[in-house]
Amino acid sequence: MGETDAGLVRLAQGGDSRAFSTLVERHWSRLVPFARSVVGDADAEDAVQDALVVAWSKLGGLTEPAAFRAWVLRILGRLCFRRVRFGRRFRSLVGLPEPRDPATEAAHEAFDVERTLGRLAPRQRAVMHLTVVEGMSDSEIGTVMGIDAASVRSHRRRARGRLRQVLGGPAAEGR
Repeated sequence: MGETDAGLVRLAQGGDSRAFSTLVERHWSRLVPFARSVVGDADAEDAVQDALVVAWSKLGGLTEPAAFRAWVLRILGRLCFRRVRFGRRFRSLVGLPEPRDPATEAAHEAFDVERTLGRLAPRQRAVMHLTVVEGMSDSEIGTVMGIDAASVRSHRRRARGRLRQVLGGPAAEGR
């Protein structure tokens, strides 16, 4: 289909499941990395699927079909933040890495981006992902996350300060 997102949304709102499937295929490759940045590899695809189920059920309420991408990202972000909050209280022991030998680890030191970003709060990871990977503006990120642009800048500033701490860089000014 050569339809725009807005056209596909209108068709899907009329009950055309193939139009919604096209939207899913079109946006999947951008939704999964965003979810990974918040909930990690293990839960990312499940989170996206859950968000798309919610999107399908609430599609009739989307009044601006051209805003589909931001609307789905907002649904996904909320769902991911809920998963992270819930996951902090209950963690499965399945899939946890084996304890590492400090002597061996020192010999194989490598910069692990995912582990480093994992030390940020979920909203900070989301803001950094939407800024760096998606190239969204502060107001676009605010719309997606349901916060104002000033809060987006605050999350980004705190994320950068935390990354400086983690990476052993110079301390953030004004602290």
